[in-house]
Amino acid sequence: MKLGVYQCRAQATQDEKLAGLERHMAGQHCNLVLCPELFATGYDAKADYGKLAEAPTGPFAKRMAGLAILHGTALAWGYAEKGQDSVYNSAALIGPEGQLVANHRKRLASPQSFEVEAFGRGEAVTFAEVGGVRVAMIICYEVEFPESLRQAAQGGAQLVLVPTALGADWGIVAEKVVPTRAFENGVYLAYADHAGELNGVGFYGGGRIVAPDGEVSAVPVGEEGFVTLDIDLERVRAAHARLPYLADCRKL
Repeated sequence: MKLGVYQCRAQATQDEKLAGLERHMAGQHCNLVLCPELFATGYDAKADYGKLAEAPTGPFAKRMAGLAILHGTALAWGYAEKGQDSVYNSAALIGPEGQLVANHRKRLASPQSFEVEAFGRGEAVTFAEVGGVRVAMIICYEVEFPESLRQAAQGGAQLVLVPTALGADWGIVAEKVVPTRAFENGVYLAYADHAGELNGVGFYGGGRIVAPDGEVSAVPVGEEGFVTLDIDLERVRAAHARLPYLADCRKL
């Protein structure tokens, strides 16, 4: 599997983000591409998410499905989901034929953020299969808890997708925490962020793919961009064989 991570400009319009995504995907022949948290709407404290929310198969999803079909690529992205009882900060995953494969609702709102009031709470790590790879999905703040990645890894995940909206003052999360989470669980981790500012809020732009041994392939910090990496499941097996954290943690 060839995996891609797209880092978009925070202030870009929906049309601009889709055009940028298509431009970066062209010729890459990726099997799966991850976009940031609330990619469809922008991560904007001033937005009315009640009005912007849509179903997992709504209008924006249909536009993403068109890109997926055009490039033969599975796509994952963040959006505001209109549920029966609430609006959720969610991430959708569609297959290369445009079909919905999985939908994850963020379980933990980023602290002291507009998310606390704007969104309901999800229930669990979300799993899916993409191109023979066992994938787990979580969102942003969830990656900062060892429990989230351990749940994903113990559920058999070989790759964890993390759309995020990491703030400009929190670079330590992208630079230190995210590689640690991949290393301590022996999984690939894809982390897609925004870059720049939106309505006075700055974003770190720390998009990256981390291998099971902690090796990082990253988009330049603070810039729009795209990074790819070939997923080799042998590296997952080798990481687990070298450091049997998942087996030994059950003995604690």
